[in-house]
Amino acid sequence: MDEESFRKMAEEMKRPHPAGVSLFRQSTTPQSSTSLVKGDVRNGAFKPLKLAPPNPDRVWESLSKIALDEVWLAGNGVFTNPTQNPACSYFDILRTKILQAMQDRGWQRIAVTSPTHGCGKSFVATNLAFSLARRPSSRNVLIDLELRGPNLAKILGLADVGSLEDFLLGEQPLESHFCRLGQTLAFGLNDRPVIEAAELLHEPSTSEALDAMMAQLDPQIVVYDAPPVLVTDDVLALLPKVDAVLLVIDGTRTTAEEVRACERLLEGRCPLMGVVLNRAQDRDLGRYRYGHK
Repeated sequence: MDEESFRKMAEEMKRPHPAGVSLFRQSTTPQSSTSLVKGDVRNGAFKPLKLAPPNPDRVWESLSKIALDEVWLAGNGVFTNPTQNPACSYFDILRTKILQAMQDRGWQRIAVTSPTHGCGKSFVATNLAFSLARRPSSRNVLIDLELRGPNLAKILGLADVGSLEDFLLGEQPLESHFCRLGQTLAFGLNDRPVIEAAELLHEPSTSEALDAMMAQLDPQIVVYDAPPVLVTDDVLALLPKVDAVLLVIDGTRTTAEEVRACERLLEGRCPLMGVVLNRAQDRDLGRYRYGHK
């Protein structure tokens, strides 16, 4: 390699990384400014230098830590402590059933959905995630993929969480968007609607971003707050990216035909882990019951 070629190569390597390149994983862009080289300058024997695989411990520590207001959470029906509300025990039972079933099959990603809006799927997804996170040695992730009407940030009492679309498009790295609560629960939140949500979910960049998240954080379970099944094709676009589905139905409004329609749409596309019956009142006990089958 002559001196002029070496000078150009050195200048190329000094260029800044693209905004979307994670600190902890190799860029998916062609080897150029983000590639490192090694070799003997005198004989021109240069070879790409492969970066080390992601270290989940380091990535997890890099996420911004947040604190949540338990009074706000309780006002939205979310409980972090089992002593706060008897409903926690039902979510703990649901947690254990899901964990056992998913571990038996080597699954990690579950989408919580519903036939239509207003069935309480975000309520179930959030409480399930907190129940999972109560296991001290675990790592879990809750992601708001109800892109047309994101709601998890509001439920959690968080503002200015940023656009999840930027992460899914590869324009923002995981560690600058995701945040965490302690050592066992991370969040991928969203504060602005995405009108062309299905199109975004179909994009290869979305699959790449979600796969990179799995590699970087190495979570045991990822809970996706997913779009409703019968409203748009958004959840159908998401199904190839999950291992199983948990269907939440409303005991006061969901019809048997809507449940059958969901089962038909899911059949052959993604396993149905179970059905959670929300707002099903047990008149004998005078309280709400949460069921799983």
